[in-house]
Amino acid sequence: MNTPNGWSPAQHARRRPFLMARGHIKSAIRDWFVAAGFTETECGALQVSPGNEAHLHAFRTAFETDGGRSMPLYLQTSPEFAMKKLLAAGETRIFDFARAFRNRETGVRHAPEFTMLEWYRVGQGLDAVMGDTATVVRLAARAAGRDQLVFQGRQCDPHAAPRMISVAEAFDQLAGIDLDSLLDDADGLRAACRACGIGISDVASWSDIFSAVLVARIEPQLGDGPLTFLHTYPLSEAALARPLASDPRYAARFEAYACGVELANGYDELTDPGIARARQSAEMDLKQRLYGERYPLDEDFLAAMAQMPDASGVALGFDRLVMLVTGAPSIADVLWTPFGRLDEVAT
Repeated sequence: MNTPNGWSPAQHARRRPFLMARGHIKSAIRDWFVAAGFTETECGALQVSPGNEAHLHAFRTAFETDGGRSMPLYLQTSPEFAMKKLLAAGETRIFDFARAFRNRETGVRHAPEFTMLEWYRVGQGLDAVMGDTATVVRLAARAAGRDQLVFQGRQCDPHAAPRMISVAEAFDQLAGIDLDSLLDDADGLRAACRACGIGISDVASWSDIFSAVLVARIEPQLGDGPLTFLHTYPLSEAALARPLASDPRYAARFEAYACGVELANGYDELTDPGIARARQSAEMDLKQRLYGERYPLDEDFLAAMAQMPDASGVALGFDRLVMLVTGAPSIADVLWTPFGRLDEVAT
């Protein structure tokens, strides 16, 4: 009987072509990084802090010593902190197929345990890692024997020249909102949001309103035809990205989209620990207000940041990439051991 359990022979046989393609894709990407002079790392998943973004939710555990002392730890939401410590230690080109964990995330595009392909280049800038991203997507398609990425009836050509559009341009063209004039105006952005048909509460923060527009009006229109790079984010949405010298209201950040699906997030990396501490503390204050919890700051990471060279990095959802290049209907179909029942995780 064809049950929704991933271990059933019928379900495994259906998913196995996707899983075989996953292996080919991973090998092709690894070979490319090694040939380009990158060193593969294997960062530990247990961290003092899982990351300090208000809306990311981590899995918490504890290290118990032989003497009975307990130290709280978290499963990483990405290998970012660990890999940046390696940059501070002297590495200049690194990549990792890292296990990452995020709570409260399931569905067609999300899994609580997933693979994050993350890489960093020292001293080469955001254009270089955007080029890497386009190359990785093309390599994946080629390794899977596909000439298009597909998802829910949509198509993206990985071999076409990528489309470049700034966040401000996207808000103007796709939502009819003049974002540049509303960067410090939550009430104005709220009114503009409602004017384009998006319901938003009276108490929503500027960032929440920005995200609502992004999700409802911008992201669904990105990545049909060519791969799309959405770039130059407002500084408040930049986490650990470097402010632009030409306009410090914005930051050197991009996200890559195919078929309306976010595939990758990249930065010119912030190297000022004072700014990082302030941003992370503010995020944890917001998390405390919204969810009644906060995560500690990784003091070792902040100390390492002061020694980091100028670098650019990308975090790419490897499972999502496999899903799109194989035509799998759900992220659960490209995971060897998906979490839960397939009929639950794929909705």
